[in-house]
Amino acid sequence: MAKQKFNVERFFQALGDNTRLRLLNLMADQEICVCYFVEILGGPQPKVSRHLAYLRSAGIVAARREGKWMHYRIVVPPHIGAAQILKQTLGWLKEDKAMQSDRARLSKACCFPSKYALLDGAPLPTMIQETSCEAC
Repeated sequence: MAKQKFNVERFFQALGDNTRLRLLNLMADQEICVCYFVEILGGPQPKVSRHLAYLRSAGIVAARREGKWMHYRIVVPPHIGAAQILKQTLGWLKEDKAMQSDRARLSKACCFPSKYALLDGAPLPTMIQETSCEAC
């Protein structure tokens, strides 16, 4: 199977949606189970999954299954310019008040998952080590 060419237009479209930016913000430095996204964003699971699929198709997010749980994390795009833009975007998101609120809710949910029905038995988000990137 030939490697698919990086689609710059799709990359920018992926960054052009507030829900997808919120998802990226929550994944900034960790791998997260989809159930946390549903809890923090307050949207239906199919909608969250569609946005995650869009981010995957744009080459920004990778997923892995562990039993019944789907985990998502950010991956560095293969395009040097896109990698730099993603890094800058994540930095901007960390400074945004609404995005900080999402991260605070995630932190609270991680500390007290028993208070959230959707998180019953869910694996906690795991920190990921930064991947080295020539663009970053």
